[in-house]
Amino acid sequence: MPAMTAYVGFFKFCYPIKGETVYVSTASGAVGQLVGQFAKIAGCYVVGSAGNKEKSAFTLMKVDLLKNKFAFDEAFNYKEEQDYNAALKRYFPDGIDIYFDNVGGKMLEAVLNNMRLNGRVALCGMISQYNSLEQPEGVHNLINAIVKRVRMEGFFTSDHYHLYPKFLEMVVPLIKEEKITYVEDIAEGIESAPGALFGLYSGRNVGKLLVLVARE
Repeated sequence: MPAMTAYVGFFKFCYPIKGETVYVSTASGAVGQLVGQFAKIAGCYVVGSAGNKEKSAFTLMKVDLLKNKFAFDEAFNYKEEQDYNAALKRYFPDGIDIYFDNVGGKMLEAVLNNMRLNGRVALCGMISQYNSLEQPEGVHNLINAIVKRVRMEGFFTSDHYHLYPKFLEMVVPLIKEEKITYVEDIAEGIESAPGALFGLYSGRNVGKLLVLVARE
């Protein structure tokens, strides 16, 4: 499912062109890591963000994985950035063509400030709102979507299962040729399920989070 989601969101809704700039939020997640690899295969310049508030070895590992395992051009811990707008300008001095959004909120707002003309935004997730106990704050600069002719579209993978044969046609050879890879985060034992779920929504996992009930 994550690979299909990445395929649908990136190729159907972002229709990348070689040489374009791509930003992926929550890039160390199951979907984000594959979006970045698809973008590189398409010949794009790719930057991903990941991490959590703790300046730990785990956080550094996430960012390192993006660059050294998944071949992102650049990566950063967005939780360490005081100003998202400034961070994006640092990595995209000429602007962003494609944004694969897994976060929403203030990051989406910053991206809209940095989008290039005729940019595309695939709305895949809104992690910034999943755990909020308060009314989510809206994006205040949607005028940029008009001025810059940005196309923003949300999607559910289940609406696009007719693309599954094309997905397999593309992805299976890439896996066999080891041109794409993935990381799974496996928690041992059914008793670990609550903690694993908490970790999923607090940015403590890398890749697809699985609970291994038993080895036999």
